[in-house]
Amino acid sequence: MTEGISPSHEVRRARFAVASVFAVHGAVTGSFATRVPWIQEHAGISAGQLGIALAFPALGASLAMPLAGRISHRLGSRTALRVLLALWTLSLILPSLAPGLPVLCLALFVYGASAGMSDVAMNALGVEVENRLNKSIMSGLHGLWSTGALVGSAAGTLAAHLGADARLHHALAAGVLTLLGAVACTWVLDMQPAQDEEPPPRFALPPKSALLIGAIGFCAVFAEGASLDWSAVYLRDRLASSAGLAAACTTAFTLTMAIARIAGDRVVDRYGAVRTVRASGVLAALGGLLIVLADTPAVAMGGFALMGLGIAVVVPLCFAAAGRSGPNPSQAIAGVATITYTSGLVAPSAIGTLAQATSLTVSFGLVTLLACGLAGFAGVLRAGDRNRTRTGPPSAPVPDPRP
Repeated sequence: MTEGISPSHEVRRARFAVASVFAVHGAVTGSFATRVPWIQEHAGISAGQLGIALAFPALGASLAMPLAGRISHRLGSRTALRVLLALWTLSLILPSLAPGLPVLCLALFVYGASAGMSDVAMNALGVEVENRLNKSIMSGLHGLWSTGALVGSAAGTLAAHLGADARLHHALAAGVLTLLGAVACTWVLDMQPAQDEEPPPRFALPPKSALLIGAIGFCAVFAEGASLDWSAVYLRDRLASSAGLAAACTTAFTLTMAIARIAGDRVVDRYGAVRTVRASGVLAALGGLLIVLADTPAVAMGGFALMGLGIAVVVPLCFAAAGRSGPNPSQAIAGVATITYTSGLVAPSAIGTLAQATSLTVSFGLVTLLACGLAGFAGVLRAGDRNRTRTGPPSAPVPDPRP
């Protein structure tokens, strides 16, 4: 620990550092998403082939996430995050260079693998900072991720509007974000394993606690993926709204989630994770009912807004609970993250398949049922809920016992 700097000051500084890391991580995603049409045209692939390629980031993330704990054990948390975040920001360059489908799939696999490993590392550090501050910060951290994604999307939209080559755009974005990430990582917590601590396995099944917590995350991410990918289609096809209004619904849903995450920590600190997720599930289920029963675009947009408000804080709280559920936070977080990434991969295609067999209304009926699951099974987060035994004011920050 640096001489002359109190542990509490170091932890507060680490909070802002890891928040910056979350924003950088989100900006990469936003930068990529806006240039997918350019990448498709450059690679010369069809819409169906693009759908195949876009499955590879989730595949790469799911396979690589379990490695994050071992890397952090070997290098220490600060160096591991610095390396993994740099791999993620630099991997932004790869997809736009792909000349065809096979290379694009490989590039997106690497892109997803580096995204997943850095995701686990930064969430583990976020949980550690939260524990030392003894107050909720995970919702706000994920809100800053969403903010970073919006900034990256805005920059990408401007680049696309100007007709910029995505290879140049992504090279410049990767350079800037790599530099910002390296600076932010300078002040994150540097946790080192004890000398006699066994390294985590390279690959391991998620612990049982992570499976239960991950099930809650699965429901939330399924609703998020369904709403993001299908809200505009729902308004256009089901309620005959204009293309502009349909697109505005998706944007409003994203903004609602970002705002709710940034404001969510105060709610969690006051009511605890379990009660917050139960109330969130009720809001999300109410939003789902409005979507299913809507006969005008305005009612459906209100439903999607409630859905975004209801699911916004669930995944951050799942990561926080996983990080406190056992002796190996990185392994538990990796397990929860793998389950949620799988949900994000499955949701869009599942909604489309069910809609083709029945209707979009029935598809969002399924989303509503999963939202009810948030309220019904929120109790699995109790083991990681810091508020469950708090009877007085928050305790002082926990000093760092490591030199």
